[in-house]
Amino acid sequence: MSTAQVAPHSVAPGPAGAPAPGTAGAAQAPDPALGPPTVTDPALVRRAVKAAALGNAMEWFDFGVYSYIAVTLGKVFFPTGNATAQLLSTFGAFAAAFLVRPLGGMVFGPLGDRVGRQKVLALTMIMMAAGTFAIGLIPSYAAIGVGAPILLLAARLVQGFSTGGEYAGASTFIAEYAPDKRRGFLGSWLEFGTLAGYIGGAGLVTLMTALLSTDDLLSWGWRVPFLIAGPMGIIGLYLRMRLEETPAFAAEVAKAETERPKVPLREMVTGQWRALLLCVGLVLVFNVTDYMLLSYMPSYLTSELGYDATHGLVVVLGVMVLMMVVQPFAGALTDRVGRRPVMAAGCAGFLALSVPALLLIRDGGLLAVAAGMGALGLLLVCFTAAMPAALPALFPTRVRYGSLSIGFNVSVSLFGGTTPLVVTALIGVTGNVMMPAYYMMAAAVIGGFAVWRMAESAGRPLPGSPPSLEPGTHGAHPGTRPGARPGARLEKV
Repeated sequence: MSTAQVAPHSVAPGPAGAPAPGTAGAAQAPDPALGPPTVTDPALVRRAVKAAALGNAMEWFDFGVYSYIAVTLGKVFFPTGNATAQLLSTFGAFAAAFLVRPLGGMVFGPLGDRVGRQKVLALTMIMMAAGTFAIGLIPSYAAIGVGAPILLLAARLVQGFSTGGEYAGASTFIAEYAPDKRRGFLGSWLEFGTLAGYIGGAGLVTLMTALLSTDDLLSWGWRVPFLIAGPMGIIGLYLRMRLEETPAFAAEVAKAETERPKVPLREMVTGQWRALLLCVGLVLVFNVTDYMLLSYMPSYLTSELGYDATHGLVVVLGVMVLMMVVQPFAGALTDRVGRRPVMAAGCAGFLALSVPALLLIRDGGLLAVAAGMGALGLLLVCFTAAMPAALPALFPTRVRYGSLSIGFNVSVSLFGGTTPLVVTALIGVTGNVMMPAYYMMAAAVIGGFAVWRMAESAGRPLPGSPPSLEPGTHGAHPGTRPGARPGARLEKV
């Protein structure tokens, strides 16, 4: 066995991307002290994207099913003569899971920065699948009384706690594997998985609603989507256990030459407070519009506007298919023109078009409803395509998982997951069915300010990491082992 030394190659740094004074979350210029560039392995990158996207798909299949079947769950677990009270109780349990997400983020995020992204993502997958599967086994209120909603709440809390480490970990995992010039495109597949999960959940609920009688749906049919989480979780866990650790995290461990030192939670917050504020603002507009369209609208169409449940779900299903088709192209667009212009267009669109779109949804026929929902869906793609690449670029490698988990989950808990509950309550208090549009417009204003203050990260190395290149690009020697750094010794048989 002999060895061959691969000589290091100089790499022309990408755009400097130095932030304006006072701008947080900047994508820093390549730092020679960080070492030579990483050459990515296309096969490993594809495997990482698939595993992360599948996990996200399972997560949002679970959450999506809960939203789409909310009216039925209200009757099973919260029996009362008032349909609005039932819906509020069901969405209250939905929102409760989001209140514990920051706790999950504070546990899993720092753990991911200490022991590795892959291990934590496998753990969150197990917990998420177990919590969802448990919902399908809970007896109804008619069988055990008040214990039923208590058990439902407990299962939702397990889901919420585990999800606290899911999105931040999955987006970090893909971002740290992806080459700098394709991070937007590859990151967009994470939200492609989200949409696939929603479509799976919506399609299954729609099919059951169409085929089952009301009695069958109430007695046993509602359990089927939740029980599917068991085998889905096993598949997702298998894929995640086969993954290798990200090159960025491996480089951090190599630099330390020992086990990663524990980064205090305080440092993740106070040391990154500017970037955290930006993260909260960006996630706010992303999740308010996301949960409004994909989680709340099916119930809005049924409970507030009187549409048939099946017709409402079919419209939402069509919108999500449209979003899936556009998603990868929009992700590639963020690599070409930047994350900021795409997200700014989304904010401007929601500010200008939320009211007209909701008027179409409210006052038109089924085609008008589809047009209004489709317009909102295309605007939402501006965020689903850009966020998985933009958010990890706000933080340096050593605290990326932890800080992103905290910022993301605080924002989701306060503004995203509570959207169905808050909007339903606002409509009940004011009697104004245009509240969903006004809520999205307010979120767009806050998100637009955050986009204005953030620095562009497209095509640039992640903070704290050297450039990440595709094989065959400038500085990536064709003889270098993919995934290794130029200058590494290679073995030949």
